Amino acid sequence: MTMVLSPTRGRRPGAGPDLLEAIVQATRHAVAAAERRQSLAQIEQAAATRSPRGEAFRVALQSTDHLPVIAECKPRSPSRGVLRDDYQPAAIARVYECAGAAAISVLTEPAFFDGGLEHLEAVREAVAVPVLRKDFIVSEYQLAETRVAGADAALLIVAALDDVTLRRLVVQARKHGLAALIEVHDMAELSRALAAEAQIIGVNNRNLRTLEVDLDTSFSVIASIPEDVVAVAESGIKTPDDLRALRKAGYDGFLVGESLVTRSDPGAALTELLAGVEATPRGRR
Repeated sequence: MTMVLSPTRGRRPGAGPDLLEAIVQATRHAVAAAERRQSLAQIEQAAATRSPRGEAFRVALQSTDHLPVIAECKPRSPSRGVLRDDYQPAAIARVYECAGAAAISVLTEPAFFDGGLEHLEAVREAVAVPVLRKDFIVSEYQLAETRVAGADAALLIVAALDDVTLRRLVVQARKHGLAALIEVHDMAELSRALAAEAQIIGVNNRNLRTLEVDLDTSFSVIASIPEDVVAVAESGIKTPDDLRALRKAGYDGFLVGESLVTRSDPGAALTELLAGVEATPRGRR
């Protein structure tokens, strides 16, 4: 099915399609369809049988023994297309874990990234480290799904949510025992995340509307993240020098995806990334 990208209200003329809006619209349709198949009450009943380890996810990102990397299982990117033909998320997650990943991120969005909750379920069965569901979560229904699938944490993207919904989903995630990684891209979104009482903030160097990547995004925001909030740098991290610089700037953890999953041996790629990078005290004070 071809997805039509519609421009965001208020974007400058000629700015091109807004990918984030298109994904969020597709997500809302998918959630509505899922709720027709299985009600929120039914999925919450199933969720009650699972015990997420949200606190373990947060603690894993504060390790002082090694640099905490959330290694990502991701089959496709809207900008680069298919990232690997032999995508086997459970196998990839296992080699990430053996290579020292602090947690595993699983991309579950189906329409633009070829993900699925079945990938998350397979990874949960394959590894012992905490697992993050990375998706465009816009409803409480998806948080219940996240718990059922076995995740310990869920991504909440500030740019995809209004303030009321963001606060409600943060509260609901905690009720489910899930850690919430609140993703921001600039100072305005950081202010909104902090107002929603975010405990873990991810700064995404990838603009979700254009998919352009700029590592300077992380450096421009970090000084304003409070000391008691866990800070995670996301996207565009390719070299040990990137890790060193971001750690020195003050980041606790790092989410790395495409530079690992596109390699023939993702586990070896993670080993190379971490090689020789000491877990020095972060710079933020």
